[in-house]
Amino acid sequence: MTIIVGLIIVSISLIGGFAALGGKVSVLWQPWELVIILGIGFGAYVVANPFKSILDTARAIGEALRGAVPKKRDYLDVLALLYGLMRELRAKGRNEVEPHIEDPRSSAIFQNFPGILDNPRLTTFICDYFRLIIVGNARAHEIEALVDEELHTIHRDQMKPFGALSVLAEALPAIGIVAAVLGVIKAMGAIDQSPQILGSLIGAALVGTFIGIFSSYAIVGPLAQKIKSVREKRLRPYIAVKQTLLAFMNGAAPQIALEHGRKTISEHDRPTIDEVESETMNTSGVAADNVQELQNRGAA
Repeated sequence: MTIIVGLIIVSISLIGGFAALGGKVSVLWQPWELVIILGIGFGAYVVANPFKSILDTARAIGEALRGAVPKKRDYLDVLALLYGLMRELRAKGRNEVEPHIEDPRSSAIFQNFPGILDNPRLTTFICDYFRLIIVGNARAHEIEALVDEELHTIHRDQMKPFGALSVLAEALPAIGIVAAVLGVIKAMGAIDQSPQILGSLIGAALVGTFIGIFSSYAIVGPLAQKIKSVREKRLRPYIAVKQTLLAFMNGAAPQIALEHGRKTISEHDRPTIDEVESETMNTSGVAADNVQELQNRGAA
């Protein structure tokens, strides 16, 4: 939503200011200059990036437009899920927890958090490291090094659209100059025409430079920064998972381990201690009821 609002402000400022200066707004409408600049830019983008990155860029733009970042509710779900798994592991042992990890979609604990199940990468991330805890051979510092390496890999993959769009933003002013040069060449071909026609052609050529610079610094560049911000925020739940599990491996009680994870959440979205406690108590009760129901069905 902020992207749309920002573009509206930019457009009104641009067109309104140009009109107030006495310029003819219709002169700015040069569709073939747009075709040249956008076509060259998109073609160069396709040349420079693999198909998966192009598709991921489309997803990243959609996330940026929707503002698809974790909210307080999402963090509460992550913390409550971790609490349920840690509580089960401490109370019932490894054999009881392993089915939850091996098949999370059939797990009575995971089923309480459909939002997490709808995020396969986060679900796999949680299950993988709980599986390592269950095995019991890995030490906390080894797990921490492994998590850091995976988070670095995830961050690098998630930032590919930002990097690609940043390169495109840097190239657009030069592409605009290319369009302007083509316009000047066209104008020179009509050098014998009247000053009115020649002036119109030169003005159209200069619009190419304007479009390149404007699209770089007012559209593509800011969009790339927005994608970076959104994607970095989408990685914060992974940091909370990491700190919670490391604290648990080092001997902290589940409720204390959650506090380690809660502290990694930005202040704007961070739930309070009371909210986390209320959420975990409610969730653990529901999960216990669900497990009992599944056991009763199996006995029947």
